Amino acid sequence: MEQKQEGESQRKEGKIPDGKSVMPEVTFSALTMSLSTSVLYHLGEIGDPRTGKKEVDLDLAKHGINTLSLLQEKTKGNLTEDEDEMLKSILYDVKMRYVKAVKK
Repeated sequence: MEQKQEGESQRKEGKIPDGKSVMPEVTFSALTMSLSTSVLYHLGEIGDPRTGKKEVDLDLAKHGINTLSLLQEKTKGNLTEDEDEMLKSILYDVKMRYVKAVKK
């Protein structure tokens, strides 16, 4: 019974036992980073977390970039300065990486 209470306490503190990961707080920044990570994965810059294998799928990378661009367009004027700068920076970065990948 004591171990169960300890596990519940750890979950509430964000420390989940048994090697399970803690999900990040749902924020605009977390969403943007998640989409960015997806683009990087499809550009072959990040390996599959299970296998480490890197694969390139330019169509899916472009889709992710288009999703980030849509997000920028639809949230214009509704973001904090930091959120706006982060999104602009991420979009510029993934677009440049995409162009580089296409030229290979």
